[in-house]
Amino acid sequence: MKREEYEHVKARALALFERANIVLTEAEKQAVEVADFGLGKIEDTGLQLVTYVNTQLVCAKELALLPHQTCPEHKHPKRDFDEGKEETFRCRYGTVYLYVEGEKTKNRSANPPQGDEPFYTVFKEIILRPGEQYTIYPNTLHWFQAGSEGAVVSEFSTRSTDESDVFTDPRIRRIPEID
Repeated sequence: MKREEYEHVKARALALFERANIVLTEAEKQAVEVADFGLGKIEDTGLQLVTYVNTQLVCAKELALLPHQTCPEHKHPKRDFDEGKEETFRCRYGTVYLYVEGEKTKNRSANPPQGDEPFYTVFKEIILRPGEQYTIYPNTLHWFQAGSEGAVVSEFSTRSTDESDVFTDPRIRRIPEID
């Protein structure tokens, strides 16, 4: 991703955090991560986040999704030190369409990004609106997408090791690369 695009998307994420009344320090604003997952189509597939704390036991983050932006299907597998990351998503702004393992929802509200459908396999729909939350247990496939206004989600979890996430799409690179 080019630096100019990274900064533009970061500014949009900061505007979403502001709309959600999420107060960030200047240092946190500078530390916002823009992840395009190596696919080069940030408007469709991506995630913007800031990490407040990530210790050996707990993690807290804010996630910003642009309108209709999707965080691709993945799971948090067993690690040397635990059974995998457990996370709770709490919607702060907008609508989030979360898809997890289980019975497929008929007439679901969101679809995978065009052209990437083969890499999405779970379709039990959970709709989160501001104030609603859902817990995703370790080693559970999931993906999520923002509604038309974008979305902000607070994530509370056990220790985060993003580099160990397993994505259904083998093309994905979790750690951003900036030109």
